[in-house]
Amino acid sequence: MDISAFSALVFLPFVLPLCVYVAFSDMRDMRIPNVIVVILFVIFAVVGLIALPFDAYLWRYLHLVVVLVAGIALNAGGAMGAGDAKFAAAAAPFIHVGDLRLLMALFAANILAAFVAHRIAKHSALRTIAPHWKSWTNPKFPMGLSLGGTLALYLALGVWFGR
Repeated sequence: MDISAFSALVFLPFVLPLCVYVAFSDMRDMRIPNVIVVILFVIFAVVGLIALPFDAYLWRYLHLVVVLVAGIALNAGGAMGAGDAKFAAAAAPFIHVGDLRLLMALFAANILAAFVAHRIAKHSALRTIAPHWKSWTNPKFPMGLSLGGTLALYLALGVWFGR
């Protein structure tokens, strides 16, 4: 992995609770709150100054812009929710561009695993734990489950396998 183990270790404790909340919130309400997206951005803006060299820190804002533009286009085409697009854009600066292939493979595996797990839970007794969750009855998949999981897994893997 191209992400440094140090930067992954510095980011992970701040980002992990947000990733868990994004997954929970998207399953419960089928939405990712804007405040979480803003907090994720602020975490990068503040902690990134410590975790990254300054030139890399500045370049990572370009990741945010590129992913936001792509997310807006995907949202306009109906392929992605607005909250998902905003969360992906706020998460983009945490990703080292050299890990993009790994990230796409991790995201694909995460989508498949999360989709299967969600559908199994939807049709099992686990549904009785949270019967009011909107994702049980909505035909759309709560992508926050995969997006949050992917960012958390990427940073966790970066702690162990980062350079």
